[in-house]
Formats: sequence, C-alpha cells, structure tokens
Amino acid sequence: MPLPLGHAAIGLTAYDLCSGNDCGFSRWKLAFFIVLLANLPDIDVLIGLLFQGNGNAFHRGPTHSVIFALAMGFLASNAWKFWSQIPKIGFRNCFWVIISHVMADFFFGGSQVSFFWPFEVHWANGYRGWGDVLNSVFMKAVQDAPIVMACAVLIALNRQMRKYIPKKYTLEPRQ
Repeated sequence: MPLPLGHAAIGLTAYDLCSGNDCGFSRWKLAFFIVLLANLPDIDVLIGLLFQGNGNAFHRGPTHSVIFALAMGFLASNAWKFWSQIPKIGFRNCFWVIISHVMADFFFGGSQVSFFWPFEVHWANGYRGWGDVLNSVFMKAVQDAPIVMACAVLIALNRQMRKYIPKKYTLEPRQ
C-alpha cells in the first residue's frame, strides 16, 4: 500500500505525464501543491482520527471516488482565484493527480476503494490510532522506495521522449 511518500511520487509523475510541464524544485510551490493534491484522498484518515480516534473509521470511502476527484479537481483548479500563492493548474491536471491516489490504492492497496461512491462503499478494516498512523508515515516511508524509483524512471523517460515528439502529438493545450 503506498504511503504519503509513494502517493507524492505517483502524483508528481501523473502531473509530469499529463501536463507536459516540469514541476522541479525551482517551482517548489507547484511541487508542494501537487504533493498536497496527491495525498488529498487520505484526508479521511485525519477525519477518522479526529472524530473517532480511528484512522480507518472512514478510510477508502467517499474520498477515494471519482466524484471526490472531480469535485476537488474543480476546487483545486480554481483555488488560485482566492489565494494568489496557490499555483494555477488546470482542472484536467488536478483531476489526474487526485485520481492517481485512488488508482494507486486500487492497484497496490490491501483493501478495496469506493471508486463509484455512492453506488458502492468500501471501508478499510482494522484500527489505526495516532501512533500507528504517525509510525507508518514517518518510519515506514522506506517501503515506498520502489514506487519512488519507478516514478523517477517514468519521469526521466517522459522528459526524454518529449524531445522527439512534435508538439502537435502531445496532450499539452494549444495556445
């Protein structure tokens, strides 16, 4: 199951593949915003911890759905209008970064996701208190190393391929 570091790498890769733009360290606000969006579906863990003392109380429910990705993608793509510090990113890119989290949990996670919520609802099992969640975020992040390496390779390959593919064949918006 990808942890926040793995979801961040997958989100940055999704942005790089979909946007055609680099979000390197020189554009740290953009990279930070993408990492935040990539981990947004796991807000349900924080909500569960705050209201039930159980990080799995609401995990993999509505926040792990297409509807959530569409709604949050719309809000995120318009957030720059309300706070100038937020980078301007199009809806399509915001959606793909958020849905990349859901897809990663679907393919690599141990339990189902509520992809078509409200028509289906799947909750994660078990109890995860504050200690368990903090331990997995900070101490078990090394398990995401293969994901981070695979994403780095994909980004490098994508950037190399961009040099050889004419712009008219890319997904970048026309101007």
